[in-house]
Amino acid sequence: MLIKKIKLKRMKKFFQASVLAAAFLVTVAAVKQQKDIVDIAVSSQAHTTLVAAVKAADLVSTLKSAGPFTVFAPVNDAFAKLPAGTVEGLLKPEKKGDLENILGYHTYVGSLKAEYMQDGQECDIVFGRKVKITKKDAKTFLNGSEIVASIETSNGIIHVIGDVLLPK
Repeated sequence: MLIKKIKLKRMKKFFQASVLAAAFLVTVAAVKQQKDIVDIAVSSQAHTTLVAAVKAADLVSTLKSAGPFTVFAPVNDAFAKLPAGTVEGLLKPEKKGDLENILGYHTYVGSLKAEYMQDGQECDIVFGRKVKITKKDAKTFLNGSEIVASIETSNGIIHVIGDVLLPK
């Protein structure tokens, strides 16, 4: 019985992530050619927390520039997994440096398409550390977080992920 409940819970999480990814893709499908990373994220109901963080860190103009950039974009539910008060604390002006580091851990300078990522590959990101790519059953993971959708933009690519990546 317990195993059945765990499987149902996993199926529910997978379904929720799939619905969010589909909604995100539908939102951007008609406008992906003209809009940059910030414009696409702003148009996504699944990324309001990420957008608030980008604004609080004063990174809007950077992510609207020519790039190219690859942004690993956690959905709102990913931020909700963090301990209570974490997001609110990071959005305070005195935590701007910490927020920049976390967002930098989600950003690569250049365009990384999922289909060209290799299992075991490590990528240097803006924060100054590496993230690890893994592949399993035709799925791509970044530090263990599955890339559930990829959206090309006018200045790079957004990979939607279900976890907030925290520098170690």
